[in-house]
Amino acid sequence: MKLHEHQAKAIFADAGIPVPESRLASTVDEALAAVDEIGYPAAIKAQVHVGGRGKAGGIEIATDREEAADYAEAILGMDLKGYTVEEVLVESGVDFVDELYVGVTMDRGAGEPVLMMSTEGGVDIEEVAETTPDAIAREHVDPAFGLHPYQARKVVYEAGVDGDVALEVASVLSTLYELYASNDASEIEVNPVMITSDRDVVAADAVMNVDEDALFRQPDLADLAEASYEDDLERKAGEYGFDYVRLAGNVGIIGNGAGLVMTTLDLVDHYGGEPANFLDIGGGAKAERVANALDMVFADPNVDSVVFNIFGGITRGDEVAKGINEALGQFEAIPKPVVVRLAGTNADEGMAILNTDRIAVEETLEAAVQRAVADAAEVTQ
Repeated sequence: MKLHEHQAKAIFADAGIPVPESRLASTVDEALAAVDEIGYPAAIKAQVHVGGRGKAGGIEIATDREEAADYAEAILGMDLKGYTVEEVLVESGVDFVDELYVGVTMDRGAGEPVLMMSTEGGVDIEEVAETTPDAIAREHVDPAFGLHPYQARKVVYEAGVDGDVALEVASVLSTLYELYASNDASEIEVNPVMITSDRDVVAADAVMNVDEDALFRQPDLADLAEASYEDDLERKAGEYGFDYVRLAGNVGIIGNGAGLVMTTLDLVDHYGGEPANFLDIGGGAKAERVANALDMVFADPNVDSVVFNIFGGITRGDEVAKGINEALGQFEAIPKPVVVRLAGTNADEGMAILNTDRIAVEETLEAAVQRAVADAAEVTQ
């Protein structure tokens, strides 16, 4: 379960982490009243469960009332990566001279939580990890013993944080780990932690994701769950009864069986693409169910191509083909390139039914994935 920034910051503040003064607003008038109380400059920040809000126009800095009104009106109601912005966080500006990244997540390879810190805050940490991995200091924590104070100091020192704020930054990192462990979090981070001209340390952002399977232990956090946590596609997946997870890429993936879908995701990544979703239609899927799956993936604005991977056991290839044709028949023009791979029960019958004038068909999964990746790359060029 993802928490909104304002929810995570409330938890951070209760734990003693310094955060900027802020107010939550759902209308332009409320935003203006908030900024009048807080003063200028003030940040107007969309409260949606996505990263990269600033680059997408979801965060603006207002220096006067006119700008605050314009930004609040522009951000409230906007579509931000498939999410409708219903609330904004109006937050006091921070006069900073340096930015840091701090975070705690699970290192699945090591089987332990890992502290991460970088002096290259304020930018995509994924980009830093890819281009300059040495810029991120890491320290694993044995959950049986918890975080020792020296470990927080060690990672701060290795990251190269200025000495006059090192202990305060280490304190923030230690508190983040305590929150991570006590709240059954799967990820917790601040990007950026801002160092002010007065050498104060302020958490200017807040990300906190909680393990949904542990919510029975976290009733206060469970109460924060809301319908807006799920985007429209995830709600639609629930209505259709699909196992669906939205991802950050642009290659849509549909398959029958979790293992088959995961294999397809891995191959998309292997051939240089980025998966846009995990969508398992399940075994024995009929034509209507397959049509619903394609309708869902077509509705995702991030998807530039679709690969359909079906291995027939319970699911019959001719039923899948009927579903694909039914879904495609709803469109005068196919909105996104579709590549289909059918194998197994009644695969030959299904291949004969498919309308190959509107889709591409490949005999092997590898060929289908490579074609879908190439189709997505062509769209983005």
